[in-house]
Amino acid sequence: MPCRRFLTLFMAVAILPLAACGHGKQKKVAGMAPSRVTTIGINAYIWRAALETFSFMPLIQTDANGGVIITDWYVNPASPNERMRVAVAIFGDDLRADALRVSASRQILREGVWVDDPVDASTIQKLEDVVLTRARDLRRTAMSGE
Repeated sequence: MPCRRFLTLFMAVAILPLAACGHGKQKKVAGMAPSRVTTIGINAYIWRAALETFSFMPLIQTDANGGVIITDWYVNPASPNERMRVAVAIFGDDLRADALRVSASRQILREGVWVDDPVDASTIQKLEDVVLTRARDLRRTAMSGE
């Protein structure tokens, strides 16, 4: 029992400072949701949008504090001879295009062996645009109070 009390006390003391993170750092313009959300160390709108965008792919790693999302290989049932995996990095707490980097790897199945195939830069740009558009939509929804 003393060990349980110690653990409970330790957890309370360890978590208490985190409760204050982000308070007082943002100015809210009347009628506007903040574009900077700092409670997890990165922009929460971009984080949520990235998770939603790549939710159909199996996730290997997610780290909200570091702003990293890594997926496992995904094979589209409509294209079983091709697979992709994605890595997302979110930098900073502002909702800005330069706060997001998406990289993707693609492989083609040739004679029973997966072979690396380049991913077009335009595909990467489209993926980033999808995430950023969704993040802006999430912010807009927060502004309207829905």
